Amino acid sequence: MEDGFSSFWGPVTSTDRCEKNYVHSSYIAEFFNTISNVPGILLALIGLINALRQRFEKRFSVLHISNMILSIGSMLYHSTLQRVQQQGDETPMVWEMLLYFYILYSPDWHYRSTMPTFLFFYGVGFAVVHALLRFGIGFKVHYVILCLLCIPRMYKYYIFTKDASAKRLAKLYLATLLLGSICGLSDRVFCKQISHWYFNPQGHALWHVFMGFNSYFANTFLMFCRAQQREWDPKIVHFLGVLPYVKIQKPKSQ
Repeated sequence: MEDGFSSFWGPVTSTDRCEKNYVHSSYIAEFFNTISNVPGILLALIGLINALRQRFEKRFSVLHISNMILSIGSMLYHSTLQRVQQQGDETPMVWEMLLYFYILYSPDWHYRSTMPTFLFFYGVGFAVVHALLRFGIGFKVHYVILCLLCIPRMYKYYIFTKDASAKRLAKLYLATLLLGSICGLSDRVFCKQISHWYFNPQGHALWHVFMGFNSYFANTFLMFCRAQQREWDPKIVHFLGVLPYVKIQKPKSQ
């Protein structure tokens, strides 16, 4: 929310959220919207360590790294409220969805080289166009379409997965998505009313936190499903009895 003055980063040139600007620091425009990305970075780091330690396919390491890049880009955007940083947040969002699309659909794709080639050039083309043009609502529609394209495959994986713990991950994925969406939409739709409240519930910041967990649950579920396809005897175990992750047992031949 614009407060009518400049800061270290200059006037706001990006989309502004409901949080008041530069309340806690002249270097951080939206304090809560910035720090709320930290859980997503930490969860992605945990997922990356697990993927590397158990030698999962490189696609999952790249996926966790993309989650971290997205969260870092979001931090830069909300801390500066500059158009360039907003593009640095939105472009990785699309790249991440293309990566999810590849992980979900590539196991049954008969022409293996065509999908990654197409997705690569699609991602590069989008980055170039997005750097030149300001989409606004067009970006949101495009992003939602990419998300919707992934849902049928996620549902198929859920149906064919018999493990109760893995199914619970899918349910946590859906729950965090719904809760995060409610928080984010409420922050946008009711911003004028919220601005008059004594306490701002920081709906967009809560969206970041929920989506950090949402990405982690999605990644862990997909790692479990892929391990099943590779016959790696996957199990869902919990770090410190709380955070779920996939533990596999590869055949000695692998």
